[in-house]
Parts: sequence; structure tokens; C-alpha cells
Amino acid sequence: MFGLELGFFGLIILIAVVYAIVKTVQSAASTGVKVVWIVAILIFPLFGFLAWLLFGPRS
Repeated sequence: MFGLELGFFGLIILIAVVYAIVKTVQSAASTGVKVVWIVAILIFPLFGFLAWLLFGPRS
């Protein structure tokens, strides 16, 4: 029972991380800023996504 719920939560996080990375790559920010955001999102998926959502580069 818990495995299915955790799997669903993991899938949602994965979709959010992929979305954040794609939007970061498409943004008008400099390459260095993009790299820092992508690394932060990959190292800390949940917190990186939330930080990107609040403070990340805008397109």
C-alpha cells in the first residue's frame, strides 16, 4: 500500500524536476546561472524545485 503512494509521489517529483530543467534551459538567463539552477535541482529535487519555482530565472 505505501509503495504505490510513494511511487506516485516520486513520479510527481520527477515530472516537476524535468519541467524545471526544461524551463531553465529555455530561459534567457546566462549559461552559468542555468548550470547552477540545474545542478541545484538535480542534487535537491524537492527543495531545488521549490526554490526554482520561487526564485528561478523567468523566460
